[in-house]
Amino acid sequence: MENLLKKIEDYKKEIEGSTTSDAKAVEEFRIKWLGTKGIVKEIMGEMKNVAPDKKKEAGQMLNEFKIFTESKFELLRESATNGQQSMANQIDLTLPGDTLPLGSRHPVILMKNRIVSIFQRLGFAVAEGPEIEDDWHNFGALNLPAHHPARDMQDTFYVQQNPDWVLRTHTSNVQIREMEKGKLPIRMVMPGRVYRNETVSARSHCFFHQVEGLYIDENVSFADLKQTLYFFVKEMYGKEVKVRFRPSYFPFTEPSAEMDVTCFICGGSGCNICKKTGWVEILGCGMVHPNVLSNCNIDPNKYTGFAFVMGIERPAILKYGVNDLRLFSENDVRFLKQFTSAI
Repeated sequence: MENLLKKIEDYKKEIEGSTTSDAKAVEEFRIKWLGTKGIVKEIMGEMKNVAPDKKKEAGQMLNEFKIFTESKFELLRESATNGQQSMANQIDLTLPGDTLPLGSRHPVILMKNRIVSIFQRLGFAVAEGPEIEDDWHNFGALNLPAHHPARDMQDTFYVQQNPDWVLRTHTSNVQIREMEKGKLPIRMVMPGRVYRNETVSARSHCFFHQVEGLYIDENVSFADLKQTLYFFVKEMYGKEVKVRFRPSYFPFTEPSAEMDVTCFICGGSGCNICKKTGWVEILGCGMVHPNVLSNCNIDPNKYTGFAFVMGIERPAILKYGVNDLRLFSENDVRFLKQFTSAI
């Protein structure tokens, strides 16, 4: 019994002196003292050598020793766990930072910014307006009264009827709102998204983007319109590109024209993109109709002006070689990450 008591006291002193915060050392402590072949189990086996009248006392001593050893192990394990967490939370400020992947601008935005920047160099400001518009600003003020056959040229999304509210079919509504302010002269471009009730396919979509331009002042002529667009084309497509104007019809301009440039793909020799004609239409334009000026309380006898409109997706398709219009709106990262942040 005395030998057993001395062993337990010696073991307690050794255990009390054990200090570590290393997980490996803690595991070695567990194996040495509490493992299947550990010291606690070994000393428990000495109960068989204790005299019967001393077994109760010896059993209490051995149980206390086991509890003491287990408590010490728990303290060591907690210390090791806290030490690992502390190391994990430490930040080495001398290490280089993690490089974050850079995003890229959408190709339609790249093209819009390029178009707008060219006209800004000519003194055009930028204006924006609502995408949900009333009938007057989307149709009526643009010389398209109710039941006018030209309204059939555009399949419209109606938000509400009687009175009519629509998803705008063009950014011309911004032109009307700017003219209604009465601050002349006006020299502005209006970029934005527009909506048409069309079948979605590789070549058409129910929404797309436009840039419209408007210049109103005294003595503005068709020659001013042509020179402005000549400058734009040369800056946008290069000095070697050829241009032609074709007579056309728009209810809000008179006279009206469509502007073509030589095909960027074949250089004018004819290909599938230009339908073998050698020409690609890029915009519509004309002199602002006197009725439109009158609808906005601008005197058509004193002021004249020109307007033009171009899609953004078409030049983006031609520049980047995109064969499906739907790619612009599908948000596929594999497609979008190809484009750089400048055009």
